[in-house]
Amino acid sequence: MEIEIKRDRYLEQMIRRRHNGLIKIVTGIRRCGKSYLLRTLFKNALLADGVTPDHIIEMAFDLYDNIEYRDPRVFYPWIKGQLLDGGRYYILLDEVQMLGEFVSVLNALADRKNCDVYVSGSSARFLSKDIATEFGGRGDEIRMYPLSFSEFMSVYSGDKYDGWNEYISYGGIPLVVLADTDEQKTSMLDTLLKETYLRDIVRRDRIRNAGEMEALLDILASDVGSLTNPNKLKNTFKSRGSSRITATTITKYIEYLEDAFLIEAARRYDIKGKAYIGTPLKYYFMDMGLRNARIRFRQMEVDRAMENVIYNELRMRGYSVDVGNLTVVESGGDKAAVKKQLEVDFICRKGSRRYYIQSAYLLETREKTAQELRPLLKIRDSFKKIVITSNTPRPFYSEEGILMMSVYDFLLDAESLER
Repeated sequence: MEIEIKRDRYLEQMIRRRHNGLIKIVTGIRRCGKSYLLRTLFKNALLADGVTPDHIIEMAFDLYDNIEYRDPRVFYPWIKGQLLDGGRYYILLDEVQMLGEFVSVLNALADRKNCDVYVSGSSARFLSKDIATEFGGRGDEIRMYPLSFSEFMSVYSGDKYDGWNEYISYGGIPLVVLADTDEQKTSMLDTLLKETYLRDIVRRDRIRNAGEMEALLDILASDVGSLTNPNKLKNTFKSRGSSRITATTITKYIEYLEDAFLIEAARRYDIKGKAYIGTPLKYYFMDMGLRNARIRFRQMEVDRAMENVIYNELRMRGYSVDVGNLTVVESGGDKAAVKKQLEVDFICRKGSRRYYIQSAYLLETREKTAQELRPLLKIRDSFKKIVITSNTPRPFYSEEGILMMSVYDFLLDAESLER
């Protein structure tokens, strides 16, 4: 029996965008489920809403049977021939980057009043984070991620504690999640990383020294969630005596990895000064399984994994996410006042909403609790402050008004930040 993984968060986004006159573009890391969303989940939703099959036009350009349609001079006349009346047609195109001149073709289709266009793609070019700009403002991007923990648990047979250990080890790529054994999952992740993601980047960006870029990825994977910048990374290479790589080259490599959605940067924000700080930045992996495969499943620090998963969940929920920097001046007793830099793990924003969030794997002592609460208590505005741990039995508010909750309550309840 085939297992269906619900992706309601993205399906609802597609449904809300119906008939908005724009080209709906599903982007995201390869193998995260874009094709399944488009040609199965969304198509079934259209049929359930009464759209007749003859008004849903599909094309999967990666199939051999459709190879001739990759020529726009063949495809465009064909699809015009499918528009038999003035009714609304839904055009679902998968692996659209294989279609020649696809930007011009899609713009032409979007110009037709009765065409609602949805596309996905998996090439390195199509995965560029700026792909929507190619459509001259007519692209409406839907960013898709690997499975969230909640989506993962919908098909996991064990309890949330075992599920958590599985999730932070092997991640949320659907193909990997549905594999039967740990050996299969490990092998799939290794193959995907080498033969799909990295190979695409090397080909697209014509990288001559792929080994350097892979070494950089290793460093970022080892230090996930740590503040860094190109000069610091250059010095790391230099200390190993293995490369004369420049900061400029490192910057380019990081851009390539971000364009392929393997990693994402979180910028630092000065809470008091209300301005962004240039560098250093923090880098998080879009999938923990791919991160762990890169370092051969060593360095399985649960605290770092939890921080990375929280970051991804916030991004999946549509928040912009920054790292908070807070400058405080404290009295040194008999000594002169001392200026100190405090860090808030995440500042997340969506519209008028803002939250300050600390990721604290264990709060075992009063001293540790005070350490985590300290930056939050120094913030003088009224936005909600939250500490997410692994060992909070149920959500509650501290005496200082800070919401304390477990990572399970946070991840499994889409409205957890509003509790």
